Amino acid sequence: MTSVLIADDQHLQRLGFRMLLESQDDITVVGEAADGSEAVRLTALLRPDVVLMDIRMPGLDGIGATRRIVAAGAPTRVLILTTFDLDEYAYAGLRAGASGFLVKDALPEELLSGIRAVATGDAVVAPSLTRRLLDAYVQHLPSDVEQGEDKVDERIASLTERELEVLTVIGRGWTNPEIAARLHLAESTVKSHVGRVLAKTGARDRIQAVILAYDTKLVQPS
Repeated sequence: MTSVLIADDQHLQRLGFRMLLESQDDITVVGEAADGSEAVRLTALLRPDVVLMDIRMPGLDGIGATRRIVAAGAPTRVLILTTFDLDEYAYAGLRAGASGFLVKDALPEELLSGIRAVATGDAVVAPSLTRRLLDAYVQHLPSDVEQGEDKVDERIASLTERELEVLTVIGRGWTNPEIAARLHLAESTVKSHVGRVLAKTGARDRIQAVILAYDTKLVQPS
């Protein structure tokens, strides 16, 4: 059973999400938050598997709330809801530590599959789309990169030459089959390398690995 916290300042929107999610046998809604501060508090209290997080909320917004939830070290995954798929809010949400984003008018089945994906540790957004997003907005938040640059560099220092190569091509948006074909490796070997890269760097998922590759300059905006 996947537990979900809904964070949205619009009551009718929360009600609609609740009705959809509770119609599923494998998903349960454990709480609702009307703003970012409440989302942070309820996440710490209820420890949901997934927070469905609206970007624009009064007071602490969804980006700030996501950043605090991730910084607290909770296993909870955040799925950002934004108006447009390739906008600065989606970019900022991923940089804050979200495991993916969906547009607010996504089809019900897309929302449900997205929740199930992040609950199991997968990323909702394809790495190739993440790269397009970072290419467009990576220079919008230079202070974030500068503040975390030393720490990020330390996190890749323990990677082997092959693991650095794998992290670099993850940053370029390559899928596992593409990495296997282009680097002449078995796909099972690629999965092992990717797993070690995530473990050594502390990246929560593949999305965060793409961001890490940009932050450490392994990949440059095209």
